[in-house]
Amino acid sequence: MIPDRFRPLVEETEPIAARFDAAGKKLYLVGGVVRDALLGDLDPLGDLDFTTDATPDEIERIVSPLADALWTQGRRFGTIGLQVGDRKMEITTHRAESYHPDSRNPEVAFAGAVETDLSRRDFTINSMALSLPGLVLVDPFDGTADLAARRLRTPLDPEVSFADDPLRMLRAARFVARFGLTPDPALVDGVVTLRSRLDIVSDERIRDELSKLVVVACPGEGLWFLVRTGLAEEFLPELPALALEQDPVHRHKDVLAHTIAVVDKTSPDRILRLAALFHDIGKPKTRSFGPRGTVSFHHHEVVGARMTRDRLRVLRYPNEDIDTISRLVELHLRFHTYRMGWTDSAVRRYVRDAGPLLDRLNELTRCDCTTRNAAKAAALSRRMDELEARIVEIRQREGVAAIRPDLDGVAVMARLGVHPSPVVGEALAFLLELRLEEGPLGEEEAGRRLDAWWADRQSPDDT
Repeated sequence: MIPDRFRPLVEETEPIAARFDAAGKKLYLVGGVVRDALLGDLDPLGDLDFTTDATPDEIERIVSPLADALWTQGRRFGTIGLQVGDRKMEITTHRAESYHPDSRNPEVAFAGAVETDLSRRDFTINSMALSLPGLVLVDPFDGTADLAARRLRTPLDPEVSFADDPLRMLRAARFVARFGLTPDPALVDGVVTLRSRLDIVSDERIRDELSKLVVVACPGEGLWFLVRTGLAEEFLPELPALALEQDPVHRHKDVLAHTIAVVDKTSPDRILRLAALFHDIGKPKTRSFGPRGTVSFHHHEVVGARMTRDRLRVLRYPNEDIDTISRLVELHLRFHTYRMGWTDSAVRRYVRDAGPLLDRLNELTRCDCTTRNAAKAAALSRRMDELEARIVEIRQREGVAAIRPDLDGVAVMARLGVHPSPVVGEALAFLLELRLEEGPLGEEEAGRRLDAWWADRQSPDDT
């Protein structure tokens, strides 16, 4: 009898498994889907990966009658891709791949047995296969035992596995965090020894793996793994640098502990999590000491925004992501500049400056409070509640979500009798300042204020 946890796999793979069986070729389901089926976590069922003893040409002949679409760009790596209905699949000839010491690209060799293919995968929990159509588990490296023990190991010696693909060292952090695994001591030693080999991995692959790590439910343990093994030094040196900075404000031993706590508290939104990761990286460069051992980090948000932008560029993040994340870092202290209360003008400016980032900024601000002082934490939460209530109130009253001057550029030119020129921009800036300070004035009052401003500009200098 088929266990319920495997039933979705059987139903999805039955047609393709039957064709390989009829052709006398072996077919195995591999990858995370096997691991997740064992964990009972197949909701939703994602794309499917297979390995086979068939050659790429044979794979194409076998699957073509089933496929709604077929792609062969990966043929030289032994992979044929196809789509059947809404499901995407990739089928790869058994292979073994490794990197030359000075190369960013793997050298692919086909293997004759599934066990060889599995031995070249990253971790034992991913080195399992389901033989189809019989649904027999192939587990030569005790991945099921490691899953049960919550242990992370490599199928071969860690130095061999990490030499084959150094990105696996970074990927280990994600699996530690996602599944609550304890890395095997030999695995940790392998990362410490080979961490500099990450240099041969492209910035784009490192970026993608970092993005996957920060969106797991609780990435904290993975981030600690990066720091403790020294791997973070190779691609994100700003993170371990935070461990040197005392931060009495948050009552943590260091800013690093605070930062990782903030990342864990935020929602698993990639942009928000990256902003949380970078929000205090300007502190090491801005630390100063005052009387009686006090420590301050003046303008660390401005310095941190610049550092964030530089690091994200190195990691090849898209410009839109860089702008958004660095802006959140720059604004993350704005809330605290209004300790004495929020005037309507202050609320308008806060909303205007945050723009479409307002919800993320508010969440980052809330999560930035990791103090163990319950009274202080409650007070900050109360102030944020009050601010959000004020935003709702002013939005309803004034439509503050889209703050614009009461007159547009065409109206300004008509009223002042000027052509397009820098003075139009200056006039609009004046009107916007009025709008922020006083709220909506209406076209008539805004026109009178503009006339007075223009008359003042035209008057001779009395000095």
